[in-house]
Amino acid sequence: MTAAVEDAALAIRDFDHDFGGDVAPFSAILLRTESVSSSQIENVTANARSIGMAELGDDSKRNATLVVDNVAAMNAALAAADSLETVTVLEMHRALMRHADPRGAGRFREEPVWIGTSSLSPAGADFVAPDSRRVPELMDDLMDYVGRNDVQILAQSAIAHAQFETIHPFTDGNGRTGRALLHAMLRNKGLTRTVTVPVSAGLLNDVSGYHDALTAYRKGEPDAIILLTAEATFRAINNGRQLAGDITAARERWKEAIKARKDAAAWTIADLLARQPVVNAELLEERLGISPATIWRQMQVLEEAGVVQGFDKFKRGRHWRSDEILAALDSFADRSGRRVRS
Repeated sequence: MTAAVEDAALAIRDFDHDFGGDVAPFSAILLRTESVSSSQIENVTANARSIGMAELGDDSKRNATLVVDNVAAMNAALAAADSLETVTVLEMHRALMRHADPRGAGRFREEPVWIGTSSLSPAGADFVAPDSRRVPELMDDLMDYVGRNDVQILAQSAIAHAQFETIHPFTDGNGRTGRALLHAMLRNKGLTRTVTVPVSAGLLNDVSGYHDALTAYRKGEPDAIILLTAEATFRAINNGRQLAGDITAARERWKEAIKARKDAAAWTIADLLARQPVVNAELLEERLGISPATIWRQMQVLEEAGVVQGFDKFKRGRHWRSDEILAALDSFADRSGRRVRS
């Protein structure tokens, strides 16, 4: 097992090195894919186009809004990675649950929780979490462990995640917050510096195995969750490299198809589309500082090149989407959902 964990850690470093340069665009895309996969583990699913619209403020698709909140939680986790404390976890949870549970967002639970078939009673439950009065001290103890520097990083992150799920500090959102904590640890320890390895995409290939490994941890057997995290890492990296190839191929095609001067805003917009495949004029003006008149001219150039497809959204005006990037993201999600046969 030790060799597998070390190999997985090395693969993470290589992946971060390989894709941490281009790649402001790709780092954002990877963070997004991790959030999508982590949400999907909890049966919160949405396609790439719906998520893109939710990023622009369209709240008509609840699941897409929840996925975007998971992106916010991941950003909060990575932003606070230099100083991981109990309050950091509360901030992650607040970002995650701001729409789903505004009153409980960023607050430890004050009631019992359990995992089982009945929502009325813990009798016969598969797992009963610790008494809510113990949660603050248990979280402080966990974060003390997170701060140690004498444990192999990936193994430490897997154990910390499993312990977090065992404490179950919140009434909802524990899985997604716990996986965000894992990524914050990888960044804190320097295993990743620029990109997010979508480990949840690897876990999604075998959700039942993931749950079994957490159960084994609660019985005092940590090896299963450590090994599963290493295996998920390899699957996620392979999937991430395929996604990178798909996005690179699209961008290369764009270079041939776009008929514009090298200093035209169309190129800057195309770079943005690689990480945000659904845009509107408001976003382009805000992010890129382009005037409305220039936006319309340049989007026409991109439409003619087949880079974007324009569409009107009721009461929200003109939008544009890159079907190539959206298809690449949906293909990534499809591959994540398929269990790999040995």
